[in-house]
Amino acid sequence: MSPYSNLNGVHSKLLLMMILVTFTSGVKRLEAVRIFTIINDCKETVWPAITPGEMFGGGGFPLKTGQSAVLKAPVGWSGRIWGRTGCNFDKAGNGTCQTGNCGTALKCVASGETPATLAEFTLASLDFYDVSLVDGFNLPLAVTPINGKGNCSVAGCDGDLRPNCPKELAVKSGNNIVGCRSACDVFQSDQYCCKGNYGNSMTCQPTYYSKKFKEACPAAYSYAYDDPSSIFTCSGTDYIITFCSSRKQTVCTYHNNKLLCSGSKGLKSVVNKWWAMISIFSSIGSLYMF
Repeated sequence: MSPYSNLNGVHSKLLLMMILVTFTSGVKRLEAVRIFTIINDCKETVWPAITPGEMFGGGGFPLKTGQSAVLKAPVGWSGRIWGRTGCNFDKAGNGTCQTGNCGTALKCVASGETPATLAEFTLASLDFYDVSLVDGFNLPLAVTPINGKGNCSVAGCDGDLRPNCPKELAVKSGNNIVGCRSACDVFQSDQYCCKGNYGNSMTCQPTYYSKKFKEACPAAYSYAYDDPSSIFTCSGTDYIITFCSSRKQTVCTYHNNKLLCSGSKGLKSVVNKWWAMISIFSSIGSLYMF
């Protein structure tokens, strides 16, 4: 079973990762840490959650509209990042959220409740990363690698599934749809959950519901065996995780006191990217460092 999807389905990518990590075990690992910049471009406050998150602000914190957080992940870290919405926490960090709950704590020590859009990472000499809707959808989410080597494509879901979520999958708060559950989560059938007789890539095929997810989010996992178009690799890269942003939008982060932006080849000087510096500070109200 995938270490990512403990609730709904099995990602076949785990087997692929195990094979490639074994194959590359003789390759010297990159010692540098990965810089993770998390940006909230939504019109609402988002509470990012990270597991395992001991070194990332304890695994949870709030980001208001326009705010960002900069985190460092060591090579060897494997985990997931998602956004929680509609949260209400007291000063002690106790409370609940409309979507993405990890128990009743601000700082997550367990996986989030469905539905939640997940960014998933395994960091090694060759990083694996993806955005998954196998556990449902609650926020648009893009993962942009910066200054890496290899495929290094942008993963994610720019579309908002909530307005067009099939009514049988919709999660509501009052009259508002705040999330879209997976068909596996709702119907618990072998076909939708890719288990039993459907527990392999030959028999587990796209369904009406996974196709709806894929139409809105072509660069995200829509069901457990949606590997070819959904899992990406990159070496020696930093990552920008953006909530409610287009995958084509230019995003920037800092590494070794130099500004790095998506869409550029290699490292560009701050002088040549002065406009991006102005843009990032005008769009990000405040910056958290962990």
